[in-house]
Amino acid sequence: MKLNERHLIQLSAVVDAGGVSEGAALLGMTQSAVSRSLSMLEARIGEPLFVPGRRPLQPTALGSQLAIHGRAILAASRRATDAVQGHLKGTSGVVRVGGVPFFMDALISQMLAEFHREEPEVSVQQSYGNLPDLVSGLSAGLIDLGIVPVGSTHPGPQFEFTELLRGRNIVACRVGHPLLRRRLLKANDLSAYPWIAPLPGSPLLSDLQMILMSIGVPELHIRYSGGSLMSVVNFLADSDALAVLPFSVLFAMRKDNRVAVVPFAIPQPDRNLGILRLVDAPRAPATDRLVLHLVAVFDTLRHVIRRHEDALVWSA
Repeated sequence: MKLNERHLIQLSAVVDAGGVSEGAALLGMTQSAVSRSLSMLEARIGEPLFVPGRRPLQPTALGSQLAIHGRAILAASRRATDAVQGHLKGTSGVVRVGGVPFFMDALISQMLAEFHREEPEVSVQQSYGNLPDLVSGLSAGLIDLGIVPVGSTHPGPQFEFTELLRGRNIVACRVGHPLLRRRLLKANDLSAYPWIAPLPGSPLLSDLQMILMSIGVPELHIRYSGGSLMSVVNFLADSDALAVLPFSVLFAMRKDNRVAVVPFAIPQPDRNLGILRLVDAPRAPATDRLVLHLVAVFDTLRHVIRRHEDALVWSA
């Protein structure tokens, strides 16, 4: 026997409200329409739904049991409606974000937490990768957004790039490093200390080569390589090693007071951090909402970082 789900929903409303007119009002229906539905349901099952002559209405044992199913159907319907509305508004859903490790760990993960506080029903799935990995992931539909530095090697017209922050690198060291006590730094001062090499595939590798050329030495003494941001910071903080890092990454860790900027001007990369998206990919509202959040946060952060940068006295 197949029962009409709408009839069960109306039955549950009448049982909960204690009367046909009250139940109809809960559902936004007329009393006559609900009465007809209940009569059709009784005719379908061949049993009364309410005890005759009782006011307020008292359901029979079968009526109570069917009302339970009606409530479940109504609750499921409302959850489905909420899911659709949340998706359309971008307040629920899943966003898949890939990004370069150092930026994701130092900056973006904090911004994702802020976004989660605003939109707790949106789930974020984060992964790591450099530009080639993220281009492949976007093309294959494995991620929705790539947060990555892009320069002259733009991946092509099928991708849209929204700039967030201009590229700016610095030489980093531990707080209290001997170089910080020198009033005027020279290029050969940098070659006197060990260095940390960036992760394989990182654009910071080519930046390190640019530094090498600018200070006129054939090679630097690499004493640590291939570490995560946390391991690089730990190595820096407990040694006299140096590392090339994005200025914004060091800025994000300034309150920890473990690493500092070596105020020596180095060659700067021709690239900017931004959001990479596939032009023709479906645009989920939750993804658009996250993009707007990141753009707004970086609009404020950009000026704060610039003031911090301008406060430093750089040696050429």
